[in-house]
Amino acid sequence: MPMDPLPDLATLSLPDIARLLSEKKLPPVEQWNPRHCGDSEMRIARDGTWYHQGSPIGREAMVRLFSTILRRESDGTHVLVTPVEKLDIEVEDAPFVAVELKSEGEGRDRALAFRLNTGDLVAAGPDNALALRDTDDGPRPYLHVRGGLEALISRSVYYELMNLALEEGGEPVGVWSHGTFFPLDNAR
Repeated sequence: MPMDPLPDLATLSLPDIARLLSEKKLPPVEQWNPRHCGDSEMRIARDGTWYHQGSPIGREAMVRLFSTILRRESDGTHVLVTPVEKLDIEVEDAPFVAVELKSEGEGRDRALAFRLNTGDLVAAGPDNALALRDTDDGPRPYLHVRGGLEALISRSVYYELMNLALEEGGEPVGVWSHGTFFPLDNAR
């Protein structure tokens, strides 16, 4: 089954993004509970690159397809799940990387949308929080994607986000998106 072409975030308005998000139908992985079948021999590296048996997966469409059946388990592990099988997948940090930012409006009226390395679009807001967390490598910014899955916000996108926050000049330093304030000045 061919996958839809990736959206170009720069050419989309936030209402267009909202429409695309409402039309997106993902497999109901949270409803599937097959028996565990073993290890997928797949890994998602810290930079968002997907590997199978140690080699990068070069077909973008395959990565996009696998990303739709990815689920985070209650114990924090990740699996690829279908109605008939469940396979472990190693995730070094977050399974996605936010690689592009779109901002419209200012202050409390601001709306933010992100494009992930898989082409998915995510609008930051009450259901998709931005968070700055302490890690062994220092504070790192994340975006909730779905079902406990997160995207690490790439350095360049984080700098864009911080520039927006600093231009606003509020205390604490942070950004609004879809009516929710996200502090960006200290890890929690």
